[in-house]
Amino acid sequence: MSHPESQAPEEQPVAPAAPGFLIHNEGDHVAVAVRDITPGQHQAVYMDSEREVTITVLEAIPLGHKVALSDLAEGERVIEYGLPIGLTRRPIRAGQHVHTHNIRSARWQNSL
Repeated sequence: MSHPESQAPEEQPVAPAAPGFLIHNEGDHVAVAVRDITPGQHQAVYMDSEREVTITVLEAIPLGHKVALSDLAEGERVIEYGLPIGLTRRPIRAGQHVHTHNIRSARWQNSL
C-alpha cells in the first residue's frame, strides 16, 4: 500500500571530514595528529598553504604526536615549522609514528 503523504527523506549535505593531521609548513617532514589516529588513509592540511594531502598511516598515532610524511634516513634532520626539531635515531618510513623512540631532540644541539 502506498501512502500519498509519505515523502522521501530530504538529502542533507554531507560535511567534509575534519583532517586527522595538521602540517605546519610546506617542506616539513612531519604532521601532527589532531585526534587519536588508527592505521590507514587520513587527510592532512598544510597550515601555511591550506593544501590538503592524503597520508597512509602505518601504525597508531596518539593525539598530539607526529607521523612521518616521507622516508627519513638514520641521522637525518627532522623538520617541523620549517626548522630542525631533531635527528633520527634510526630510519623512519613515511607513515610511521615519530617520537622520542626514533628521534632525539634538537633543543640542546648546537650542530643542527
